[in-house]
Amino acid sequence: MDGEAKLAVPTENTWAQQAAILLIDDDPAGIRALSALLSQQGYRVRRSLRSPQGLQSALADPPDLVLVDVMMPEMNGFELCQQLKASPQTQGIPVVFITALGDVNDKARAFAVGGADYIVKPFQAEEVLMRVRNQITLFLQQQQLLAQNQRLQEAEAKFRHIFENASEGIFQTSLDGQYLTVNPALARLYGYESPQDLMANLTDVRSLYLSSSRREELRAYLDQYGQIQAAESEIRRRDGSILWISENIRLVRNEAGQPLFYEGTVQDITARHRAETEVRSQRLRAERLLHSILPHKIARTLQQKPRTIAEKFDSVTVLFADLVDFTEMSSQMTPEALVSMLNKVFSLFDQLVERHGLEKIKTVGDEYMAAAGLPEPMVDHALHVARLALDMQREITGFCGPDGRPLELRIGMSSGPVIAGVIGQHKFAYDLWGDTVNVASRMESTGLPGQIQVSEITYELLQDSFELEPRGAIAVKGKGTLTTYWLVGEQRLGEVGSWCA
Repeated sequence: MDGEAKLAVPTENTWAQQAAILLIDDDPAGIRALSALLSQQGYRVRRSLRSPQGLQSALADPPDLVLVDVMMPEMNGFELCQQLKASPQTQGIPVVFITALGDVNDKARAFAVGGADYIVKPFQAEEVLMRVRNQITLFLQQQQLLAQNQRLQEAEAKFRHIFENASEGIFQTSLDGQYLTVNPALARLYGYESPQDLMANLTDVRSLYLSSSRREELRAYLDQYGQIQAAESEIRRRDGSILWISENIRLVRNEAGQPLFYEGTVQDITARHRAETEVRSQRLRAERLLHSILPHKIARTLQQKPRTIAEKFDSVTVLFADLVDFTEMSSQMTPEALVSMLNKVFSLFDQLVERHGLEKIKTVGDEYMAAAGLPEPMVDHALHVARLALDMQREITGFCGPDGRPLELRIGMSSGPVIAGVIGQHKFAYDLWGDTVNVASRMESTGLPGQIQVSEITYELLQDSFELEPRGAIAVKGKGTLTTYWLVGEQRLGEVGSWCA
């Protein structure tokens, strides 16, 4: 242990105030530092620099844990452990060796003489506290079980009263699954009129579980570890209904260590399990909603580590599409009809965006925004957006306004760098910023019905694969005069069926 600096660890004395630890080590500095570490956590610590005196101290006033060094004069740690395990007063106390001997044979010998754990010096304070806490917790649990068994033997009448009137199920079963005793609560839980009724009809506990292998799984665990806490299982009641139960089970052995029977308690946790299932279901729905609002890569990032997400992309293509004369149409339609029409149009656009592998950014009123080249870079992003724009223009003619005429779109496109990021804490939105976005928006607003207007930089990316016509120079707010082009298509547009009534 490297000086006193390692003593600065979080305290956990709220649960350890009653635990007593005996330290046996012939190194005064080491035992002093270790004592300070454990005392800081709230343990009651006794120290001994000699193993014979340490043994006498343990026999006279048994602690909850013994920490002992191996290399000591008069009596080494292995011999001391054997003495402790030979005495009825101390045989159950966990002995943890803390030594510089790290050879595997030394460790094997430590466990062979009854040691509970083995810590090699130099050690970390956190490791010592964790191992000490674990051993004391196990020891106190074992002591509680022993005390409980003693109390049951001394007060059978009181136990019978508790047994008969307990709200949770209590049972004992033979090693082969026959019920030896059950209380009324367990009988009611499983749907039987009385304990006698249950024991007469439920002759094998294996038939209780929905999973045919569940009983053997529990038994294998009990055979290895001796007890199970809060084992959850699905069971079928007498009337065929299904319940979730939580069982605390332990294997009871005789003094010779031979297994006798199983005993434990049962609680109905069906309501809790349903609530947990509903919480998981709601979480999945929330995750699906998040993925429907944000690009998948962004949604995954937020789920794994919520943080500010902002990124620059050097080459993307942005599209804006706007319904022509929407304001006039909205005054001629009921709110329900208007929203229904927008939902159909934008849902179709969503399908087209997904088909082309692009990203929908947002809708604002009757305006639809999409992009390519983010959040994952994309080769030929302008070509993909151009095909999307042509599909949108072709498909929109299948929708009609309140006057019966097919709807029309103005579409604008521009390419270049953008900043992309997520804004909001409760209502997330993935949005784009930068000159490219502004130019794409101006391409839409200065366009003509039924046309797709593209900026000069987008024209340069498309000219080898698409048919484009020069529009000439136009005045663009905030940009001055820009040369723009009409995107005509890869081929002539064909006829489309109408959705009009």
